[in-house]
Amino acid sequence: MKVARPIAALIESFQKLPGVGPKSAQRLTYYLLHVPQNELDDFSDNISKLKKDTVSCSVCKNVNETDPCSICSDSGRDHSLIMVVEAPLDVVAFERTGKFRGLYHVLHGAINPLENIGPDEIFVQELLNRVKGEDHGIEEIIIATNPTMEGEATSMYLTKQLKIKDSNLKITRLGMGIPTGADLEYADETTLSRAIEGRREL
Repeated sequence: MKVARPIAALIESFQKLPGVGPKSAQRLTYYLLHVPQNELDDFSDNISKLKKDTVSCSVCKNVNETDPCSICSDSGRDHSLIMVVEAPLDVVAFERTGKFRGLYHVLHGAINPLENIGPDEIFVQELLNRVKGEDHGIEEIIIATNPTMEGEATSMYLTKQLKIKDSNLKITRLGMGIPTGADLEYADETTLSRAIEGRREL
């Protein structure tokens, strides 16, 4: 049976999303056929605004509605402390804990030679620029990349490059409690809080 073109097109669009296979794409599409049109219009409008109404913070590279973002422009936060994470979702996870009051730097990925992702493909240079010069005011950088092979490789590279920029800079790594191979965005608040408190110097 030939599937109607609008249905086939949406199924194809869903399949481009990570973790969505052909059957899941079909289920989502046919589910949306039964949703009231006004809800579909809202859904479509939200997707349309997703990139139009958000910007990448010029300081930390997190996604926000303003530039600088609400975290970077918050004078109540500790601007001498920067946590380096792989993705914007990691920022969301750490903010849920309520335990971290410093700033962030979002790399948008990790070094992965097998995928041809090197330091130039993620926001490494922007981090190094933040610690350039003796008046940067940064005292500690917490490297909070995921405890995977790629995350560890990124951590080692960042540590080396940051020490070159400022040999007096304190560089720490999240403490134990995060399982090896896990993604930080899935960790609970207690685990993340203990990881921050138990960070070790590199």
